[in-house]
Amino acid sequence: MSRPKKMRNVCSLPDNKRFGPMGMGKMVKEIISMTVDEYETIRLIDLNNFTQKECSEQMNIARTTVQGIYEEARKKLAESLVNGKMIIIEGGDYSLCTNSNRPCGRGCRKEKLDNKKGDM
Repeated sequence: MSRPKKMRNVCSLPDNKRFGPMGMGKMVKEIISMTVDEYETIRLIDLNNFTQKECSEQMNIARTTVQGIYEEARKKLAESLVNGKMIIIEGGDYSLCTNSNRPCGRGCRKEKLDNKKGDM
């Protein structure tokens, strides 16, 4: 029997869950499904400049797991960009840190979102 998947810590759900070619609307025939944890690895590594080790610590999973998730996410992004396919972000094995009272680490979006609310 295989080992159960470990829940991946994710700071928050994306503000936008659909991405794709503009102006095509319902004409997009192929849709790529990206999981929330794949989105989180892209956010942490490519946007926040985390190393895979730092990303693994933030998400509370092994570095090799991050490497596999990241590789799959990058393939999906490339497929969307090159072939004009829509990406929908949904599903995956994750738990949100927004359910706790404190930020989950230095790359946590919750802390940034809370700071923006305080500035208003």
